[in-house]
Amino acid sequence: MEVTTHEVLSDKMVLHFFELLKLPSLDRVDNDRDLWLQLFRAETEEDLQKIEKMGVPVMNQALEAYRHVAASDEFKVLERMRSKARHDEAQALKNAERRGEVRANEKWQEVVAGKDALIADKDVLIASRDTLIAELLARLDKGEA
Repeated sequence: MEVTTHEVLSDKMVLHFFELLKLPSLDRVDNDRDLWLQLFRAETEEDLQKIEKMGVPVMNQALEAYRHVAASDEFKVLERMRSKARHDEAQALKNAERRGEVRANEKWQEVVAGKDALIADKDVLIASRDTLIAELLARLDKGEA
């Protein structure tokens, strides 16, 4: 339901939200959903290696696909852009607070919106790569590749 008007948005879809920090540890994972959530929670290469050591074929394929995409130059450029945008926003807000500028936040929101549009264009590229990876994994599951 929509929060303020209580209008039903859809009865054809269900959204589940998981707090990744509250997930059980990897050694207590007992189903595929929790294993995938552990993959999304992973922050270090060691976390990924623990998942890989479990020997679940589909997770190994997902990790291989992730590492392939993460090694690409386009992915590295996008990650640098995202990091720089976050840093620039934080620095601009800090400077605005220091100078006591009331309108600085509004001006900065315009700058952020422009950067978000640029990043969104790059995200489309990543999404198309993700689709290709998903198709490759599906073909691997069928034994076609």
